[in-house]
Amino acid sequence: MRTTPGSTRSWLRDHSLIYDSILAVVLTTASLWWIASAASGQEAGWLRSAAPRPADALNLILAAACTLPVALRRSRPFVLLVATSVPQAALDTLHYDPGLSRLGGLVLLYSVAACRGLALSLAALVVSFASYVAGVLAGVITPSWPDHVVVTAVLLLCWVCGRALRLRRAYLAELVQRADRLERAREADTRAARAEERSRIARELHDVVAHHVSVMTVQAAAARKMLDIKPDVARDALSAIEEMGRTAMTEMRSIVGVLRTDGPAERGPQPGMHDLPALVEQMREAGLRTQLWIEGERRGLPPGVDLAAYRLVQEALTNSLRHAGPAARAWVTVRHEPNELSIHVEDDGRGAAEEPARIGGKGHGLVGIRERVALYGGVLRIGPRAGGGFEVRAQFPLSHSALK
Repeated sequence: MRTTPGSTRSWLRDHSLIYDSILAVVLTTASLWWIASAASGQEAGWLRSAAPRPADALNLILAAACTLPVALRRSRPFVLLVATSVPQAALDTLHYDPGLSRLGGLVLLYSVAACRGLALSLAALVVSFASYVAGVLAGVITPSWPDHVVVTAVLLLCWVCGRALRLRRAYLAELVQRADRLERAREADTRAARAEERSRIARELHDVVAHHVSVMTVQAAAARKMLDIKPDVARDALSAIEEMGRTAMTEMRSIVGVLRTDGPAERGPQPGMHDLPALVEQMREAGLRTQLWIEGERRGLPPGVDLAAYRLVQEALTNSLRHAGPAARAWVTVRHEPNELSIHVEDDGRGAAEEPARIGGKGHGLVGIRERVALYGGVLRIGPRAGGGFEVRAQFPLSHSALK
């Protein structure tokens, strides 16, 4: 199986103890080899005041004690840094060759800065400087001023690199959390959008089904009554029922088509105010004597307002057809004004006696009308008509920008 740099880093992150143990073994082996291969009687090394003593078992043990704790540098880095300062001080005091033991302290200092908070990392930096200063004051090491600068720079570099790594990890963790929050917010917005879309589709389906089924019911009742007396009239009523059913199926297919996922939706244009004459003609064929007046200059309407106004007229006429009675008449008045669209639908059928059935019935038609009008900031009045009958009034505010 081929490995990538990302997978290697992920494996090392998940198995940090193995990686740190390998580092500790390599560092310890190199340090012991350095000490064992050094010639006896060699000159004093860098920062040391005298030549080191010949290597023995104690020298090797103390040197190993300074580097082997690197294997646990991620779990207790500060404690190990303090602990390794003891064998390091013993190596300096006994004038043993330290080998690479000081690298263990640098690795632990870097680990504290990278894995712990700011306060503890500063404490680790102080411990490292204190160990160096103690050696200087004890006369074990005799550095010059350039040596002081080099040691200080090395300690600060290890500390800064560790802090930079910690800050980078915190930044990446914050990015991950932010991405998670954005993903949750996006999912919440998606759920809200789906709920709103389901509500919209439910309103559309109710308006389509309630209108067409009501008209079909009236036509079927007329056909049943005229079947034996006037077969031609009954035949015309059945033809109208067939045409109304086809129209209803077409509109429902257009509405529900947005929910299909197995292919492109069959979507047609939504009805609007330009379809009012056809709607009025349908009402006349169903037996409701309806008249339409359009006042003012016709202009383009926002799509949402156009559909909402049409559905309002459709639902109001459907209610008149169902509740006003067989001899009722209905009037639809549409007034186009510069900043407002006014709609008035009224009938002269059964008035106050049928008001509870029209407003508080089991259907959701008038509730849907209120939602539609409120959605676009309109004003709606539904109730009995002066002189008998029932009326629905609505005003939709229009902005100049929406009309362009």
